[in-house]
Amino acid sequence: MADEVLSQHEIDALLSALTTGDMDAEELKKEENEKRVRVYDFKRALRFSKDQIRSIGRIHENYARLLTTLFSSQLRTYVNITVASVDQIPYEEFIRSIPKVTVLNLYNVSPLDGRIIMEVNPNIAYGMLDRLLGGRGDSINKIENLTEIETILITQLFDKATHSLKEAWSSLIDIDPVLEDLEINPQFLQLVSPNETVVVVSLNTAIGEVSGMINICIPHIVLEPIISRLSVQYWMQNATKKRDPEAVDKLARNIEKVFIDAKAILGETRINMNELLMLSTGDLITLNQSVDQPLMLKINDEPKFHVQPGKYKNKLSVQVLEEIREEPENDE
Repeated sequence: MADEVLSQHEIDALLSALTTGDMDAEELKKEENEKRVRVYDFKRALRFSKDQIRSIGRIHENYARLLTTLFSSQLRTYVNITVASVDQIPYEEFIRSIPKVTVLNLYNVSPLDGRIIMEVNPNIAYGMLDRLLGGRGDSINKIENLTEIETILITQLFDKATHSLKEAWSSLIDIDPVLEDLEINPQFLQLVSPNETVVVVSLNTAIGEVSGMINICIPHIVLEPIISRLSVQYWMQNATKKRDPEAVDKLARNIEKVFIDAKAILGETRINMNELLMLSTGDLITLNQSVDQPLMLKINDEPKFHVQPGKYKNKLSVQVLEEIREEPENDE
C-alpha cells in the first residue's frame, strides 16, 4: 500500500499539535502498531459485487414485466409483478425464510450448471389455481394436499414461464430453461450446500385481490461462468454491438412504408341537436375558418402543418406553408 502524502498545511498542523501537546507522539505510534481487525462472517460471504447485483436486478425487472403479461393472458385478471429486492445470502437462510409448505418450481437452465428455484407463496399459488379452475381467484391455503389435477395445472402454468425466462436472460446468455420438478416441502430440496451463496430475487406479486411474493433463488454455481458479463462494461459493449447499421437501414425502410392518415380541416363549428334536425336543402352552416386563413393538416388526428388549398393535375391538393410546433409550457 502506497504511503499517504501530506500537504504542507497538514504537516504544519501536525507539528503544531505535537508542539502544543494537543497530540501525543507515543499514542500515535501505539495506534499505528495496533492491529485493525474487522469482523467477517464466512457463512455470509459476499461473492457478488454491487454492480453485479444491479445487473441481475435489471434482468429480472424485464422478467417481471414478461411474467405480468403472461399471467394476465393466462388468468384473465389484473396482474402486477415488480422486483422488490435482490440479495445474496447463504442457501440455508433462504430455506429458513420461506414457508414450510409452499410451491417450489425447479428449473434447469442449460448450458449453465445447476438449477434455479422459483418459490411461489401459497397465497399466490392457490389464487392462480382458483382462477385456472374458473373461480374468482380467492386464496385458500391448501397447498399441502394438492390433487393430481391441481398439480398438473400449476405445473403447466409455470412451464409456460420458461419462455419468458429465456427471453429475459437473452441479453446475457442464451439458455434453454426446462421445468424439471415441482415440490411443496423445502426441507426435501437440497439444491446446494447450506453455506453456498445464492442470489435471491424477490418479486412483489398482485393477482386480482390477492398479493404475495415470488422468490427466485439462483445459486452461485449457476452464475459463476458468466460473472464477467454481469458488469456495466459488458452491458455497454453489448449495447454498442447491437447497433447494426444494416438493421437500422432496414427499420427505416420499413417505417417509410407505413401508411398514415392525413386530413386537411376546412373548418369546424358546433350546432345543437334541434338545429341539426331542422336542417334542409340549401341551408348554410358557418364554419369557424375564414377563407383567407390557412387550413390545418392533421396527421393521425394530430395538428402537424398549416396548408393552403389548391389544385394539382385536376385534383384537390394542399400546399404546406409551415410546421405547427408545440410551445413549451412555462413552469410557474
